[in-house]
Amino acid sequence: MIYLLALGSAVLYGAADFLGGLASRRASTIVIVVIVQAAGLAPLALLLLLLPGTPSRADLWWGMAAGLAGSAGVGLLYRALAIGTMSIVAPTTAVCAVVLPVVVDAAAGERLSLAAWGGIVLALVAIVLVNQHDAGHPPEHAAASDGLPPGLTLAFVSGVAIGLFFISLARASAAAGLWPLVVSRSVSLVLFSAAVVARRQSMRLPGDVMRVALACGVLDMLANALYLFAIRGGPLSVIVTLASLYPASTVLLARLVIGERLSRRQTTGVVCALVAVLLIVGD
Repeated sequence: MIYLLALGSAVLYGAADFLGGLASRRASTIVIVVIVQAAGLAPLALLLLLLPGTPSRADLWWGMAAGLAGSAGVGLLYRALAIGTMSIVAPTTAVCAVVLPVVVDAAAGERLSLAAWGGIVLALVAIVLVNQHDAGHPPEHAAASDGLPPGLTLAFVSGVAIGLFFISLARASAAAGLWPLVVSRSVSLVLFSAAVVARRQSMRLPGDVMRVALACGVLDMLANALYLFAIRGGPLSVIVTLASLYPASTVLLARLVIGERLSRRQTTGVVCALVAVLLIVGD
């Protein structure tokens, strides 16, 4: 049951990321993130009524840390998805988000199998492959000034931030209920709202973009809740890697809805990324 919750969070994370990236292609990323963060408060309030908790001061601090890391991760991810190829950005971010918690767990004394270490090596291979284009196969987007596909550098940094978000939420106690998520979301909403005010940006969006952003916020919060429930019943390395299978749904939606295409090397990289996650789970 715990692993099913983690897989459920992966499906919802992937769908939310696709919607967030799609909305960010038609409006300011910061504005989209504010709408997404605010929209997540509604399902969170309902869940909090059903599953109250008594957080300690440490739990609230971990929630705040998750909010800071999550803010950076989400903002960078949506921007990367908006300017890059979703089928490349999502797996790259996921691989970075997986490796960090696994390494932290290993440093804390958790023993990893050869398969798990093989997965980490394969993850690095995947990152190299998604940078490649076949000869005569031009990239779907022009290369960035650093020679990498657009959004890939942001995807790396986003993955590290998301990994820190996963680690921070995992450190909160079960007795805290969903309060760490409340603190996390509040911190994120305040930070991005302040950025919108500082930049004097309008919050007005076209109706269809607003609906996509609202749906993204609801799915993202439900994914966070499922992850939090799962991490309290299973090991961090396994739960995080299962939750990080989210590129599968992002890639599938990008293929079905907007018709993204990948070169053969990039397709191999995406497959390697997903296999790497599964190998790490095998630990």
